[in-house]
Order: sequence, then C-alpha cells, then structure tokens
Amino acid sequence: MVISPLEFNLEAITNTITMLEKENKEENKEKIESLKKERDNLLKELKVF
Repeated sequence: MVISPLEFNLEAITNTITMLEKENKEENKEKIESLKKERDNLLKELKVF
C-alpha cells in the first residue's frame, strides 16, 4: 500500500496534536486549534480524491 503525501501529512498533524494535548500547556491551545483546522482541510482534500 502506498501512502500519499496528504495521508502522511494528516498522520503527522494528528500525532502532533496528540503530543501537544498531552503536554496540556496553555500556550499549546492556539497551536492545537490551528493544527485541527489544517487537519480538517486535509481530510476534505482526501475525500475529493
């Protein structure tokens, strides 16, 4: 099975979100929200393919 660059990016973003949530620091909240928006956009792109 070949993983597309979009899928690879999606996995990386998801892992980063998980890591930041585990740290549970106030300064991470803005980063997490930004990454979630980016993740949602990638999911929309993957559904098009």
